Amino acid sequence: MTLTDSKTEKVAEIIRGICQAEIKNLLVVGCGAGIEAAILAQRLDVKVIGIDIEKTFEKDAVLIADLRQGDAMNLAFEDGSFDFVFSYHALEHIENPLQALQEMHRVLKTGGGYWIGTPNKSRVVGYIGSKDGSIADKMRWNLTDWKARLSGKFRNDLGAHAGFTSKELSKLLLSVFPVAHEQTKTYFLAVYQSRRFIVESIWKSGLSRFIFPSVYFSGNK
Repeated sequence: MTLTDSKTEKVAEIIRGICQAEIKNLLVVGCGAGIEAAILAQRLDVKVIGIDIEKTFEKDAVLIADLRQGDAMNLAFEDGSFDFVFSYHALEHIENPLQALQEMHRVLKTGGGYWIGTPNKSRVVGYIGSKDGSIADKMRWNLTDWKARLSGKFRNDLGAHAGFTSKELSKLLLSVFPVAHEQTKTYFLAVYQSRRFIVESIWKSGLSRFIFPSVYFSGNK
């Protein structure tokens, strides 16, 4: 059985290219249904454990990755248990993201790597590439975001799907990890290979901080 998702597969390729140390086991924090965890297990040929606060896992993903209910702020693993930690669309939902990152650091082996991303808080429009909703859903979600912005409530702690700006996420990561390399451009170039000129132009213009709907960082312990 092979699960597919082009974006997660591209991320797996990037991880393989940037990770200097061998990855034998990988932790996905905030795995949701577990599809990303399963695809990473297949594409990287590693053992993957995924944890999420809710136990709503896809049955096919459970057959590929070890998916468990768990709290990102209190990971049930020994220190230095993993070679790599992956997390996307999770930090903005966690009550104390700093504590969650400290836990990820704790369970990561010395020299181990991470890939962490969130929605871009500075985005003008979001959800475009989401497969979880119709066009009408995406229009409604963006309208909800803008109402929250205008009322001063576009904040993670108030339940908005806000995320972090690139600077905010970098600062947060560097408060825990020794390095944080932005991979946003790398990600969008990989996903939109046929539109490389457009992606490069947006990045060079500085408009990426408003146009790109998400931000990504990698680093190591």
